[in-house]
Amino acid sequence: MEIQQKQLFGHPRGLYVLFLTEMWERFSFYGMRALLVLFLVSSVNGENPGYGWTSSEALKLYGIYTFLVYLSSIPGGIIADKFIGQKKAVILGGALLVVGHSILAVQNITAFYIGLGLIIAGVGCLKPNISTMVGGLYPKGDDRRDKGFTIFYIGINVGAFLAGIIIGYVGETMGWHYGFGLAGIGMAIGLVIFILGHGDLKGVGEATKELSAADQVTKSKPLTSIEKDRVKVMLLSFLMIIVFWGSFEQAGGLMNLYASEKTDRVISFLNFTVPATWFQSVNAFFIITLGIPVAAFWYNWKKNGKEASSIFKIAIGVVIMGWGFLFMSAASLQHESEGSSAMYWLVLAYLFHTVGELCASPVALSFITKLAPLKYASIMMGVFFAATGLGNYAAAWVGVWSQTAGELEIFTGIAIFCTIIGGLVIAIKEPLKRLTHGAEDFSEETMGKKATA
Repeated sequence: MEIQQKQLFGHPRGLYVLFLTEMWERFSFYGMRALLVLFLVSSVNGENPGYGWTSSEALKLYGIYTFLVYLSSIPGGIIADKFIGQKKAVILGGALLVVGHSILAVQNITAFYIGLGLIIAGVGCLKPNISTMVGGLYPKGDDRRDKGFTIFYIGINVGAFLAGIIIGYVGETMGWHYGFGLAGIGMAIGLVIFILGHGDLKGVGEATKELSAADQVTKSKPLTSIEKDRVKVMLLSFLMIIVFWGSFEQAGGLMNLYASEKTDRVISFLNFTVPATWFQSVNAFFIITLGIPVAAFWYNWKKNGKEASSIFKIAIGVVIMGWGFLFMSAASLQHESEGSSAMYWLVLAYLFHTVGELCASPVALSFITKLAPLKYASIMMGVFFAATGLGNYAAAWVGVWSQTAGELEIFTGIAIFCTIIGGLVIAIKEPLKRLTHGAEDFSEETMGKKATA
């Protein structure tokens, strides 16, 4: 029997519990991400000492760390689907994250690696399961699902925006380890919110033994041919996700170093130097301000009978994001001729990256919850985040290669590659759509109910 979710602003109230939980989890994660590479390359004997690593060494660790963070979503999904359910997995992940971020506040190399390990395990338990729970709030065929994921995605980026500004500033000016400790406090707030909001999440994210008899029967059956086709198209879409994040995640590595070392960050009339970590908040700011307009654009686009399948949106997102690197190519040319580049090139690049992300990432999350078989719901979300992790790992190596190949060549190459990949997927979108077997189609009955709700 389906549990009726209490509504708030046209969506289940549980959405806002998950929104706030993920907001604080991303505050901690992105705050730590903004500091990590800059901390590693900071001089051992400086005013704010780090480990004094080379840029290549720091980028390699960053790539391994981000890869493992997202790869851990697979065992995190298995733990939820097979044993404890999504709710308990989120609580376990949140607790591990609080401890992990707190340990990073200790100025010791052993504590540093232990903290990273706990963060990897914590994200693996929390990230795929909280995203799957968002999809579980909506019944099949509910056209509010994509909008719900956009709202959830905005929550992610409110946390990311505050992280770059607050944790970035504290880490750069007061001490790296104070920034890491502040990230732990943020995750603790998110964990408390999730626990207190359990009442609005009844029937969502339960362990198998707590599911209804009908859902338990569904989970015990082998996959049908339709479900197998849907898994195939999901796996194909994950290849685009690898390309997307392999390019986009230059933000935390190569573009982070570029902002710190090669960008003129001085605002003369204010006599103020913009902290390099603040640029990590530009993407989040644009998502907060553009999330609803982009979602509204696609809603109206589809309402007018134009192509608006998830595969198409993701491919368009890859292309638009890739074009953002053309602004970084312009920044590199300016740096070669003038010795530094203007801040607006970074802002323009992040603007295009954001529009591309809004077309691809929340849509991909929603796409998985529409297509994934119930018995593998969290596992498939885990595979999605593992693909994201592969993209992050590839991004780090692209950053390493840029140290010898040249940033202009790398930035321009990314733009061209993304355009080609996105164009190829758009060309074969029809056979890919057929593999979904109408999973994205909304019945007239469902549309009518939502119109009168």
